[in-house]
Amino acid sequence: MSALPITSQFVAVFAIALIALSVPVTLRRLTVGELVGDAVDEALRRRIRAQGNFIEYIPLGVIGMALVEARQAPTSLVLVIGVMLAGGRLLHAVGMYRAHGPLRGFGMILTYLALVSVAVRLGIDAWSGPAS
Repeated sequence: MSALPITSQFVAVFAIALIALSVPVTLRRLTVGELVGDAVDEALRRRIRAQGNFIEYIPLGVIGMALVEARQAPTSLVLVIGVMLAGGRLLHAVGMYRAHGPLRGFGMILTYLALVSVAVRLGIDAWSGPAS
């Protein structure tokens, strides 16, 4: 039996997602000849920020998921946190690529809900004592 099986599966998906966000950045950099920075190319800037936002939120979300799962929270809670985090990051990235504010906004709301869920659960666990 693997440790933290739910978080492990989400990490696998997030690793593939990061590659999916990184390859278009690399390809666009080669196309516009801008190997560092984002120059004035709007498409490159959007790709960089979609990738950057993913990198900024996923680590804390995954650490939180792992801690919640390690504290033996209900499987459904860990899954809901993971789905909100993954869905939020997906919607945000699509919104960045398409310059679609509402998608980006909804993606951020889902991401925030995932992080708040982690914080609330860990806070409750901290106040109620050690896991059984």
